[in-house]
Amino acid sequence: MNIESEIKLDYSDVLLRPKRSTLTSRKEVELEREFKFYHAERAWKGVPMMTANMMSSGTFGIAKELAPHKIITTLHKYYTIDDYKKFFKDFKNPDYVAFTIGTRDADLELLQTMIKEKLLDNFSFICIDVPNGYLANLLEHVQKIRKLCPKHIIIAGNVVSREITEELILRGADIVKVGIGPGSACTTRRMTGVGIPQLSAVMECADAAHGLDSRSPNGKSGGHGLIIADGGLVTPGDAGKAYAGGADFIMSGQFFSGYEESDGETVERDGKLYKEYIGSSSNRALEKFYGKKEKHRASEGRVTYMPHKGSIHDFIQDLFGALRSTGTYIGARRIKEFPRRATFVRVNNQINTSLAQYDVER
Repeated sequence: MNIESEIKLDYSDVLLRPKRSTLTSRKEVELEREFKFYHAERAWKGVPMMTANMMSSGTFGIAKELAPHKIITTLHKYYTIDDYKKFFKDFKNPDYVAFTIGTRDADLELLQTMIKEKLLDNFSFICIDVPNGYLANLLEHVQKIRKLCPKHIIIAGNVVSREITEELILRGADIVKVGIGPGSACTTRRMTGVGIPQLSAVMECADAAHGLDSRSPNGKSGGHGLIIADGGLVTPGDAGKAYAGGADFIMSGQFFSGYEESDGETVERDGKLYKEYIGSSSNRALEKFYGKKEKHRASEGRVTYMPHKGSIHDFIQDLFGALRSTGTYIGARRIKEFPRRATFVRVNNQINTSLAQYDVER
């Protein structure tokens, strides 16, 4: 038994110190980034945000809404081959959708079918998503998929520490998904007692990933390892803190759920509208998509209702505006500069409003 005495921090434990800036307007802050990757010999450019691969946010409908904003929709695992065929008759933006699979034999079979049917050509990203990224079969799965899909940008996770971040990248991942239990619909920390506060996890994993540089076969410099800060974002200010902590991408379910365009049942309570928000490891999700919850496992997700938030496009405008404002406060012209310009100030952890309060106030 070991005890680490170093304090670990969540987004609510810090603020960003303002600094002298030469910027004169929020309009000067550039939100788009361009990346090269450790393995995939391709470039990507867009706003480095992703929806979580959840049933309310990782949907075809959300992908159609977010692609014009150059945001990636990480589709949930439960679409069929026929669903994909129908969707890609009209959707032609491979850089802004990610295909999601797990590590079961059935997932590998589905991937091989997607390759055979040429449906995988409609995706730039493949997300290998498991709650526990420390299992050996994830590493093996990453290697297999890298061999099958050498040109795709592979995402793998979830993890919260240095050594496994490096290992996943060396085995074939381009981007590592960071976060165990920080999401509002995830109960992993409460059910298992496992996790690391999200900001500290992001900082540690970013440092590990960015230290791995690749060289392409033609001898030119390739990209380095990248990470996604997955979960724990309550307000737009948390997104700025995630980037400042070293995240290359952010990922959220609740940011992109609860809107008119999101999936989920809409209900009325006391004259107010609410939208269903389903955790992927909740009892309802397990029963709906796997037929039952196996006796050997516990639910590590929940179903909740968030206040109906109107149009997702209004939120995107607010989120983009908030990030540009963060840039002006710390003197960063691009998201890439956020870590270099950031100084975190530790505070008590009562500064963030709750998700419900924020949604109502908007």
